[in-house]
Amino acid sequence: MEIELSSLYGQDIYTDRGVYVGKIEDVNVDIKGRRISGLAVTNINPNAFDVGNKKGVIIPYRWVIAIGDIVLIKHVKRKSRREKSENKEEGEGERAEERK
Repeated sequence: MEIELSSLYGQDIYTDRGVYVGKIEDVNVDIKGRRISGLAVTNINPNAFDVGNKKGVIIPYRWVIAIGDIVLIKHVKRKSRREKSENKEEGEGERAEERK
């Protein structure tokens, strides 16, 4: 699919389940591969991504399903920082028990 990079700037991003994600602020380009590698997204919906105090996220371009008046990406299950730290702690505990 060929597109003008400038046409992506400012576009809204939604998941395929209709959840608003944010607005495209910039585009990451793989110069050697001559392809888009990611989309820099701001105005992030906190129900879509837990970015904490950061300004945005980089969404891998492989998640993009369609581009038109909006950009459609695959739905991603939101994981909070709390869940991540709990999973990490559980994993460390399990590894310690396995070593015994």
